Amino acid sequence: MPDNVSLNFPHAEYAERLAKTRAAMAEAEIDLLILTDPSNMAWLTGYDGWSFYVHQCVLVPGAGDPIWWGRKMDAVGAEKTVWMDKADILFYEDHYVQSVERHPMEQLSGIILDKGWHGAAIGVEMDNYYFSAKAYEVLRNHLLNATFKDATALVNWQRAVKSERELDYMRIAARIVEGMHQRIADVAEPGLRKCDLAAEIYDVAVRGTPNAGGDYPAIVPLMPSGPEATAAHLTWDDKPLKKGEGTFFEIAGVHQRYHCPLCRTVYLGQPPQKMLDAQKAVLEGMEAGLEKARAGNVCEDIAIAFFDVLEGHGIQKDSRTGYPVGLSYPPDWGERTMSLRRGDKTVLQENMTFHFMTALWMDDWGLELTETIRITNGAPELLAHVPRKMLVKP
Repeated sequence: MPDNVSLNFPHAEYAERLAKTRAAMAEAEIDLLILTDPSNMAWLTGYDGWSFYVHQCVLVPGAGDPIWWGRKMDAVGAEKTVWMDKADILFYEDHYVQSVERHPMEQLSGIILDKGWHGAAIGVEMDNYYFSAKAYEVLRNHLLNATFKDATALVNWQRAVKSERELDYMRIAARIVEGMHQRIADVAEPGLRKCDLAAEIYDVAVRGTPNAGGDYPAIVPLMPSGPEATAAHLTWDDKPLKKGEGTFFEIAGVHQRYHCPLCRTVYLGQPPQKMLDAQKAVLEGMEAGLEKARAGNVCEDIAIAFFDVLEGHGIQKDSRTGYPVGLSYPPDWGERTMSLRRGDKTVLQENMTFHFMTALWMDDWGLELTETIRITNGAPELLAHVPRKMLVKP
């Protein structure tokens, strides 16, 4: 390992992650794994840079150290963040970037051929934000003797159970998101522009705590108001907050790229009875779900307990009610493996972490009251501590 690199985890933890990945590769009969998901790249090597808008990857062979590959100017960042030696950092020249005459995967194919992996069973993350159809086409056209296999989420699944250091980072992220919600509570009032409120949220998110700074989130603050809150994924604008409207805030604290999402709703004025009734149902349902959120149960146990309470109150929710979280890069803070929904029989294990997403988006209003939890052998750990109720500001 280079002497000038300060890693977020001990080398032994990276070695354990690599061993888990190789075991999964062997089970899938994959000789060479090409990882393009920046979260998976970071988890295996430590690489951390805003370079996922160009082609890059980590090559994981069956033996030896992984290889980081990317744009030449980003190789400098790799040298400063990964645990591998400089000889394992390979790059392509800038004339490949966004060119219609050549493609970076042509150069990567040459590396794979030079390494003697021309006839390998190669795993690629087919259903991934960062691996394009063109990239796949170029690889196939240049590696004619290779066999390609879909390795989507192969590494994501290895990340499901968190280490103690990972949990420490998520707890720091929880302290940050607590401060973000406190700032919202302090400054939200009629007339405040939504963009100014977003700036207040980012101020706390980036400053973090006195002992630990914050990072950029994989999802920007989602904060629609009134009728717009019927949509799940709207951001902000420059319109003022209004009395007689509710605004939900879907935000996350982040430290060392580890996320702790937490959603709350603020109502300026007196909430309508239908929102108060829905809040009661959600809170009852969340308690029922949390009771099932323990090691040995399965994902759908949490979801069914929550949905059953909602249905008892005459409320139907047709979307999943949670997903695993941890290390993430834009555009999503979920880990894209299991889901808290009917039919998901994934067994819960100690130190899995989920965003219990108990949100409702109704005909003319929305309500979000959520928790990020750690699975234990008993009651789940609630990572953040913000009053679980709608904040009403008369």
